[in-house]
Amino acid sequence: MKILVLGQGAREHAIVKSLIKTGTNPSHIIVAPGNKGIAAQVECQGDLDPTDPLAVSKFALENAIELAVIGPEAPLVAGVSDALRSQGMAVFGPSKLAAQLEGSKSFAKEVMAAAGVPTAMARQCKTIAEVEQAMEDFGAPYVIKADGLAAGKGVIVTEDSAAALEHAKQFIPMGILVEEFLSGPEVSLFFLSDGISVMPLAPAQDFKRAFDNDAGPNTGGMGAYSPLPWLENDFVQKVEDTIALPTIQELARLGAPFVGLLYCGLIVTQRGIRVIEFNARFGDPETQVVLARLITSLETLLYKASTGHLDSAPEAQFSSEMAVTVVLASQGYPSTQAPVRQVSGIEKAEKVNGVEVCYASSVGRVLSVVAVGKTFKKARKRAYTAIARIKLDGSHYRSDIAAKVAD
Repeated sequence: MKILVLGQGAREHAIVKSLIKTGTNPSHIIVAPGNKGIAAQVECQGDLDPTDPLAVSKFALENAIELAVIGPEAPLVAGVSDALRSQGMAVFGPSKLAAQLEGSKSFAKEVMAAAGVPTAMARQCKTIAEVEQAMEDFGAPYVIKADGLAAGKGVIVTEDSAAALEHAKQFIPMGILVEEFLSGPEVSLFFLSDGISVMPLAPAQDFKRAFDNDAGPNTGGMGAYSPLPWLENDFVQKVEDTIALPTIQELARLGAPFVGLLYCGLIVTQRGIRVIEFNARFGDPETQVVLARLITSLETLLYKASTGHLDSAPEAQFSSEMAVTVVLASQGYPSTQAPVRQVSGIEKAEKVNGVEVCYASSVGRVLSVVAVGKTFKKARKRAYTAIARIKLDGSHYRSDIAAKVAD
């Protein structure tokens, strides 16, 4: 089967690695635009704009693509999946309307309210005066969210009212949601969906803050681990029954069937499981640890979901190994952007047993070092041994990823 993967980050590199590892021929995969790390494994089309519906559709038809896998959120919100489906193609990625589950937090709240999905109380604000009133009503810590896409930087959680207002002013043109603060451990849980049914993948936990001990600003994610040994045994089933399936059913009722990856960002509070956010695609860096443990053919799972036959797909199976990923970020990330600098040592890092490197970009979150091991202690040791072999002037990474579960 000829597969087109849209995207250019570590998430897409992880998808490619998993496709190959679970049986897909590398010569059957094309990535657009891809990056230099991905290009070392499969064909990349660097001049194809993944957010251009017409250009992507034309390329897919000319290259006899049988399955399109959309990695990032921007092509989804741009309607690329709709354009491809109009050509009769199997597409793993929701429609433009269904992708508003991520593209608009207010839309997501409306869907959750209609579906009876548990989430934080929130107030939609269009002016700073409304934001100030909502902050006063909810109290500190303040949770301020941009209503639209903000590249992982649209959320701030802070005790500092001035910082909260400054964040709100930055994103007020797209609308702001002020939410109640929820306390508890966070969980990322992915579900494949064919628009009717869902299939869970393995839970993961990511680390959003830039520095150790959850200090510093929010980022797109500085590391992750999977599985989560501290979860209750029925956790995944509870989320499927009370969150994922009701959400998919409500979207179908709205005439926006969700076909693709439903990312449930969850928090386990004293009052029960609550949704923090939904994403409409694989999350980064959780994808790196979840897919590193996948045994089942990823190609089969994605194709079955894309063609409405998830009920006949094999259940997603995962290895018993633990997986840890640590993100290497360039100097100043996420506050400033450093100049492009040379990265070296990736090949040396990958010589560590159980380690692979998913390349992302020359700046920002540059790469993810992914390690598996029989224990979290072993996986962490491998990940940090490997990342120490990579050299990038001014770069930084967290030293505490999965430390608590490795004790």
